[in-house]
Amino acid sequence: MNKEKFVYYQENDTFIGWFQDYPDNRTQAKDLDELKENLNDIYVELTGGKIPQVRKTGELVLG
Repeated sequence: MNKEKFVYYQENDTFIGWFQDYPDNRTQAKDLDELKENLNDIYVELTGGKIPQVRKTGELVLG
């Protein structure tokens, strides 16, 4: 089982969220549990090649 960090916020009655590594791919839901389910679904699509041209963040150690 993988662990992935996600960012979310609530705007009125809607929760909006995305994975830190995939900031271009956002989803929304009526509550936090539904948002987590939606994020799980989109993770499968992101990592399974179902979404073309997925941009991802990275980290670089400088110096």
